[in-house]
Amino acid sequence: MNAPQQPVVSTDLEIKMREKLQIQRESYLQEGFVDAGTRIDRINRAIDVLIHFSSKISDALDSDFGCRPRQVTMLSDVLGSIASLKHAKKHVKLWMKSEKRPTAFPLNILGGKSRIEYQPKGVVGLVAPWNFPVSMVFQPMSGIFAAGNRIMIKPSEYTPSTSSIIDEMIKNAFSEEEGISISGGPEVGQAFSSLPFDHMIFTGATNIARHVMASAAKNLVPVTLELGGKSPVVVSRSAKLEISLQRILLGKTLNAGQICLAPDYLMIPEESLDEVIDLAKNIVSSMYPDIGNNPQYTAIVNERHFKRLSGYLDEAKERGLNLISLHPSDYGTPDNVNSRKIPPVLIPNPPEDMAIMQEELFGPILPVKTYRDFEECISYINSKPRPLAVYYFGEDNSEENDIISRTTSGGFCINDVVMQVAQEDLPFGGIGDSGMGSYHGLEGFRTFSHAKSVYRQTKINFAKLGGLMPPYGENTEKSIRMQLKK
Repeated sequence: MNAPQQPVVSTDLEIKMREKLQIQRESYLQEGFVDAGTRIDRINRAIDVLIHFSSKISDALDSDFGCRPRQVTMLSDVLGSIASLKHAKKHVKLWMKSEKRPTAFPLNILGGKSRIEYQPKGVVGLVAPWNFPVSMVFQPMSGIFAAGNRIMIKPSEYTPSTSSIIDEMIKNAFSEEEGISISGGPEVGQAFSSLPFDHMIFTGATNIARHVMASAAKNLVPVTLELGGKSPVVVSRSAKLEISLQRILLGKTLNAGQICLAPDYLMIPEESLDEVIDLAKNIVSSMYPDIGNNPQYTAIVNERHFKRLSGYLDEAKERGLNLISLHPSDYGTPDNVNSRKIPPVLIPNPPEDMAIMQEELFGPILPVKTYRDFEECISYINSKPRPLAVYYFGEDNSEENDIISRTTSGGFCINDVVMQVAQEDLPFGGIGDSGMGSYHGLEGFRTFSHAKSVYRQTKINFAKLGGLMPPYGENTEKSIRMQLKK
């Protein structure tokens, strides 16, 4: 006997969003097969609106962050999105083709045929983060549109100016039946994640992802979660130290470390600590001669996150740790507090119980752990939740193979950081606490598609020929004996 259903209580907001979802779903069903021309047209409109709004996007992000370099916005949010969309546009006709699969013996020799048809799922809900609020809408959009879907977007409330621009862009480029953006605070996000989408993708914090996944589960909505975690950087004794640190610190200071893939802690040979500190200071001073008044150094997005990061540093000071600022600026000076800018800081060998070793930092703080034996690095990484990325710097093939094969992470990058996300033919996604599922390129197309199995039976009455049709007899037993053989 089924349990009595509980009454569903819907707010006006939920009702309106469900109406928008229904409009998209009905339009999708009426459209039927979504041809390549329609998919490419939607992708082209996304590219055009990014180009047209690029200056507004840059201004909005600079306003939301308090300081966000135009170059960072153009390279990451605008050009990164366009690259994903162009890649999908180039390959969508190939991705759409049905895929032949082998047919089991003896049906294969009797004319049976198997294939997979990649079918749009329908309406995809997308919840975007604040750190790259434009690219985390338009990069997944490339796979969503390539797969023939419609899209509903919930931008981040932490970047309200940018969210307003995203709303404007979506209205400018797409009909309500194709794409819609719904801005608002946590209550909007909660209602949005409760909608019965055909698929949902969420980018953000692990603790929020648990709530999103629980809401999606009520409607059995499949989810893709792009989260983050503490991505380690292992520097081998075989690494070219200066070049390695240039690349590590470029990735760590980009967007002031507010990147899900940013290096979260550094593991170096114990004898290299002093050299690493000296090189790091020189590299950061070369990239950023000034911090507080430098328009090329990104501010922390809001007061809450500034206080969070400052709290990490205050805890380290209170516990007597050595905080090594990689720039003459002090994170606590009035200029930096007013501008919400924190210079890059190294913290050698912090205790494991400190917040900086337990939580994803999402800022320009870099704990440094020293090791004697390389095996320590693998053991330490494996003792922690699985990260979004592991980074290895070195020229030792044995070490490289060991750390690739014996650690588990969303992705892996050798002799650089973050750059794996720019490879459109590589899937991007996490595992465990760092997420589930992936997108980008072909994997993005398949994530947002339903792989429908299609089998065409032979004209021969195989069931009767093989003894599969009652009454069972000798042919049946013969077929059974054949299948029991090794």
